[in-house]
Amino acid sequence: MKLAFVTDDEQTISRHFGRAPYYLVVTLEEGKVVARERRDKANHGQFAHGARDQEHGPHDGHGHGPEAQGRHAQMAAAIGDCQTVICGGMGHGAYLSLQERGLQPIVTDITSVDEAIEIYLKGGLVNRTDRLH
Repeated sequence: MKLAFVTDDEQTISRHFGRAPYYLVVTLEEGKVVARERRDKANHGQFAHGARDQEHGPHDGHGHGPEAQGRHAQMAAAIGDCQTVICGGMGHGAYLSLQERGLQPIVTDITSVDEAIEIYLKGGLVNRTDRLH
């Protein structure tokens, strides 16, 4: 199983899915971390030149329009082999887009990657959907 953590520094979980430049992909086998790999992630800074859609969806969050969905697809491309993506916050559109791609997004208030792994392995990592915007 592979978990993708949205990160700026490979140690902490980024507060926002769209802004972070990296994923830290952690491979788990038999309840243990067997590999860690940093992967580049498309982010808002790379899309700054393009038009930003302002479409809102049924949850009053941003990121539901076709342009946003295209950006989300580019952001998720690097983690197609993962089952779960963990971050500190994201828009409703990104959350739904990740689910549509077969990923389980988890939004957490935990900042340490290592602490989140430990809690995840114990089955206690809470999905804080109240942090969606």
